[in-house]
Amino acid sequence: MSERLVRSMEWTLLMIGVVCLGTVGAHAFAAYRFDRAQTLRLERGEMASSDAMPGALVGLLSVPRLGLSTPIIEGDDAESLLYSADHLSDTPWPWQAGNSAIAAHRDGRFRALRRIKVGDEILVRTSRGDLSYVVRDLSIVAPDDLSVLAPHEPASLTLITCYPFSYIGHAPKRFIVRAERVTIFSASQSSDTTAASFRLTSLD
Repeated sequence: MSERLVRSMEWTLLMIGVVCLGTVGAHAFAAYRFDRAQTLRLERGEMASSDAMPGALVGLLSVPRLGLSTPIIEGDDAESLLYSADHLSDTPWPWQAGNSAIAAHRDGRFRALRRIKVGDEILVRTSRGDLSYVVRDLSIVAPDDLSVLAPHEPASLTLITCYPFSYIGHAPKRFIVRAERVTIFSASQSSDTTAASFRLTSLD
């Protein structure tokens, strides 16, 4: 192999690396801007209602032990899944009774779920209050297994992502986290219009 060809290959690989890094950086910056915009929407009270359209902000989800934090957007279209977790519109709202389902990409917002454990706390901040859940069950199911969306008592939260986490291409399974709601902190308007205080109340 000639020296010229080797140098040409080196430059080609270098340019591919630069393009890849640029793409990752651009995506990370877009995700940061998206998060900031959704947080501002939450602080202004621009939250989903019972007749919310796709793209409406439902709340902010976090798993403190994993350092996971993501906006929840209404709907499950491909564009919103790039930057958020999506509430499945045919399931109850998180603050309602029943089984509220939220989905996100395994190589995106829900990447950290590979380390989740039974007993972990999940928090969902909404305009209706802060909701606290405890993880009760982890499972792996087929993509067409709709039993994971069945109603649960007491009120519950189901997180859905693809599995295995390290799989390249369209993953053949789904990783399911089922959490039970244990506490609701109802939002009450404070004197500071940019913040809300929360008080402990009984469950639905």
